[in-house]
Amino acid sequence: MLRIGSVVLGVADVRRAAAFWGEALGYVPRDGLVEDRWVVLVPADGAPGVQVALGRSTTPPQHHPRVHLDLYAADAADQAAEVARLVALGARRVDWDLYPEDPDFVVVEDPDGNRFCVIDAGRSQGEP
Repeated sequence: MLRIGSVVLGVADVRRAAAFWGEALGYVPRDGLVEDRWVVLVPADGAPGVQVALGRSTTPPQHHPRVHLDLYAADAADQAAEVARLVALGARRVDWDLYPEDPDFVVVEDPDGNRFCVIDAGRSQGEP
């Protein structure tokens, strides 16, 4: 049976992206080093988890990506605090044109423009 080992994001600046995603997720470089073209990040505490690989790319990010990350916050207060923390790390809130009425998610983009969502998991009944 297959399992997801890594989620791979294309980025313009691998070192900047590694710093952002490392702080955002509490991850560290798997081999202890960040190269200009590639790095694989893993949970800093050694717990099992999906790896995040960052590879240098010259392709621009999509405004409506077909694949994206959903990051879960415990509730609305945690969601607001996490979005504020991510913005302080260099992310930007996105004025998303596809928000439904009363969404349980906030669209954010990393410093490279890769869009992802911060979900109020308490409202959406948690992870599927």
